[in-house]
Amino acid sequence: MTRTDQLTDGRGRPRRTALISGASIAGPALAFWLNRYGYHVTVVEKAPTLRGGGYPIDVRGTALEVVRRMGILPQLRDAHIDLRRLTFLDSDGSEVTSLHPHAVTGGVTGRDLEVRRGDLTNALYMAVRDDVEFLFDDSIDTLDQSDHGVDTTFHSGARRTFDMVFGADGTHSRTRELLFGPVEQFHHYLSYCFAVFTMPNTFGLTHETVMWNAPGRAAALYAVGDDEVHAFLTFAQPEPPMDAFRAPQAQRDLIAKVFADAGWKVPAMLDALRKTEDLFFDGVSQIRMPRWSNGRVALVGDAAYAPSFLTGQGTSLALVGAYMLAACLADQDHGAGFASYERDTREFVTLNQELVGEGGATLFPTTAQALKQRNDRLRGLSTMPPAEGKPAHAALSLPEPVAFR
Repeated sequence: MTRTDQLTDGRGRPRRTALISGASIAGPALAFWLNRYGYHVTVVEKAPTLRGGGYPIDVRGTALEVVRRMGILPQLRDAHIDLRRLTFLDSDGSEVTSLHPHAVTGGVTGRDLEVRRGDLTNALYMAVRDDVEFLFDDSIDTLDQSDHGVDTTFHSGARRTFDMVFGADGTHSRTRELLFGPVEQFHHYLSYCFAVFTMPNTFGLTHETVMWNAPGRAAALYAVGDDEVHAFLTFAQPEPPMDAFRAPQAQRDLIAKVFADAGWKVPAMLDALRKTEDLFFDGVSQIRMPRWSNGRVALVGDAAYAPSFLTGQGTSLALVGAYMLAACLADQDHGAGFASYERDTREFVTLNQELVGEGGATLFPTTAQALKQRNDRLRGLSTMPPAEGKPAHAALSLPEPVAFR
């Protein structure tokens, strides 16, 4: 068994060692800050390479300060998509209204960011790759905790021991399952399923989103550039389709059945769905846990508190959570650090998870009456009504980075 905790920092002191599972957003962000605080960090990722592409994501509020402190804000500003128009269509394809997206999201022009997921993951990776060990095409098989560390067996067969282990491996976290048990006890299904994939942009769309709604169903085309669009298909599904989650063909069959009689551009989207190689399908859900740590192991990002895409805050929670977790461990042991992480971060997480009600009502009304009411509100909307108090995405003030001693 290989021990890594004998490595020393620049002052000759033993460096605490950390293993992070997941190299998407929360993982590299946590690696950045732990490395800054003197940790020797290893990141393990089951994918063979860094995952590029992906649908557009938002970075807002407190999370903007996190990326500024990481030094990657200018790079992300250059990658900003600058979505200029959001058009809502009724079930017959007629236009309900066309707005600037910030009128619906409450975003702030010139401040909030929207970038391709791959652009953010690449920026995070570039910020840490020279200082952090990455193990691609591997994953955690077992974790065995003791007073001295966490003995870890990898899928590759390698065995190592770390002072702490962190699960940043998403909604379906293997780390969470190993430490806390089956996901069902923490998984709160929100009665929708969604599919996202790319297809050729034959619609003449650019820097805009067009969304078609019928009761309980929605289809959207999101044009980042000119060559391709991100296609979204979302539908109400009272019970999670467990068989479809495990079988790509069953996913395609279910979506085709749900949208069989839909108009607008949906037939072309279904045709592209049959051919696409980048389909992502899942249920809309949140992860809610009474605690985010167990012994020397803690969770961050979607693994601990996925808010669902209805809130638009998954990425921002991952970035803020990673910053807070590392700050709490900068000058405390794991027991005190994890307790501080929960105490200082949970209220922010809860506020943002509670945004889910607003997102579902605005984007995916499930009845004809609710859809009509939503459309009437949209027709009279030019700007987002001002929120009372500080908005949820900015409700946490970050502590200053701890000086590494």
